[in-house]
Amino acid sequence: MARLEDLSPLAVAFSGGVDSSVLSHAAFSVLGEQARAVIADSASLPRRELVAARKTAEGIGIELVELKTLEQANPDYQANRGDRCYFCKAALFEALDLWRKGHGIPFVALGEIADDALDDRPGQRAAREHGVHAPLAEAGFTKQDVRRYAREAGLQVADKPASACLASRIPVGTRVSSEALAQVEKAEDALHDLGIRVLRVRHHGTHARVELGAEDRIMVKGKAEALARALRGAGFETHELAPYLSPFERATTTDAVTVLGID
Repeated sequence: MARLEDLSPLAVAFSGGVDSSVLSHAAFSVLGEQARAVIADSASLPRRELVAARKTAEGIGIELVELKTLEQANPDYQANRGDRCYFCKAALFEALDLWRKGHGIPFVALGEIADDALDDRPGQRAAREHGVHAPLAEAGFTKQDVRRYAREAGLQVADKPASACLASRIPVGTRVSSEALAQVEKAEDALHDLGIRVLRVRHHGTHARVELGAEDRIMVKGKAEALARALRGAGFETHELAPYLSPFERATTTDAVTVLGID
């Protein structure tokens, strides 16, 4: 990642996940105060994740800028036709462009990694349109590489599970509403409080498809009633349990995830 020294001053699009945290750490190590992390704050970002991102940035030592983004006001984003991520990322980079130009910051980078080329990611198109750099991907960093870097750097997110935005819980073709996002967030918060670590609550009206990691599926066997009560408290009348599949697993399975249109 020697190129980082040529990207100064730099704004790093930050989510608090392991990829953007590693990039922020590397950028701060090379550029110092000439690097800043910028996180998009909107209805699709869980408050739990925002709090965690603040702690991660503080641990790195990099300044964290929180920008309000307005993708929810865009009818194309709400329509959720399968390219939702494009409009979300476009809103982020548009807001970031306005901010950085006012602060004399010519470069923007995001935590894209080499593995991301395996997925169809509309957000990458928005990044290219805005001239956003991807130092990790350019250096050939895989998920294994960033987790190793994070562990060696002592980052608290080294083993953090992958986390997508709340809008990814809404099936393609179903309108993304603020009410649905809030319902999913409330349900996931309640399940996290039960000790569940890897989960997605997929929103299907009053029905929830709760996807759990392998260890969590074992753990919840003794918490069936508590889980049901937590989901009812969030407004879901019925639910089903299913395995959580990583992006790679989804790309190689014949499960109904394609029909669900999930991230």
